[in-house]
Amino acid sequence: MAVAALDPVAGADYPQTLREFNAWFPDDAACLDYLARLRWPAGFACAACGGRRAWRMSKGRNVRCAACRAETSITAGTIFADTHLPLKTWFAAAWYVTSQKPGVSALGLKRALGLGSYETAWSLLHKLRRAMVRPGRDKLVGELEVDESYVGGPEPGKRGRGALGKAIVAIAVEVRPRGASGRARLARIPNCSEDVLTRFVAEVAAPGSLIYTDHWGGYNGLGSAGFIHHPTNVSASGDPAHVAMPRVHRVSSLLKRWLLGTHHGGISVRQLDFYLDEFVFRFNRRTSRHRGLLCYRLLEQAMQVDPVPFAQIVGGRPQAGKARGA
Repeated sequence: MAVAALDPVAGADYPQTLREFNAWFPDDAACLDYLARLRWPAGFACAACGGRRAWRMSKGRNVRCAACRAETSITAGTIFADTHLPLKTWFAAAWYVTSQKPGVSALGLKRALGLGSYETAWSLLHKLRRAMVRPGRDKLVGELEVDESYVGGPEPGKRGRGALGKAIVAIAVEVRPRGASGRARLARIPNCSEDVLTRFVAEVAAPGSLIYTDHWGGYNGLGSAGFIHHPTNVSASGDPAHVAMPRVHRVSSLLKRWLLGTHHGGISVRQLDFYLDEFVFRFNRRTSRHRGLLCYRLLEQAMQVDPVPFAQIVGGRPQAGKARGA
């Protein structure tokens, strides 16, 4: 198995079927070899001296540089660092999570993998969600629709801005011809003020992008922030919002359906950021022909994400209005 960093090939760089997956990763040693190739796609490079040759230690996950004899753990600084779970379990979870198109709940993962507790499955899923945001991801470009949505809270409850007890999610979607959507970015935001919405757009969109919004005053700062702003007065246009802004409303509808269908709405606001990460990871890769490629990307990104203690997972991410999505 050769792992290609830039243009992975189905059947050569990642398994295409469950049968192939089981053949590739029969034990932890095979999983560790795969992670080493993901960590050093161009071959081993010693962080201490730049040496290119190393050998594996007889036990554990360490490799030793042949030049300076410095030891390095293959999983150090990744979500796999210091894990007590077998790597084979991690790989099985990554495959199951990415092969199920609508995703999977912690209870479903516990049952599928035969894990010992719900807490273990919940923690494992949340650690994988940390890897669903690609480090250094590109900003959205071209024409974009931007709007907000509201999730959670009592149902039916008040709709739209000012809804009580609901989390606010900002949405940006690239415009494609004939009503199609490109990539998306989502973020939980504290309010719909001009400062917050301008910061969200600046974080997710390349300067000079054309931004379509409704006539809400919170978007008035986009022009001075370096964007071409095209507001639409939905109430005066005669078209319903989902006609005037079809892409963001489609994404909003899909998000709510996913939260209710896969997770039955049982999501803490503190954890919502990470569910947004997963939703966008799936949405932006919805056209992938091979589910195995999603598993490859998840494992690849997991090798670039710092380890997360359980206490930090439970606490959630501090409210900062950062955009979610790979």
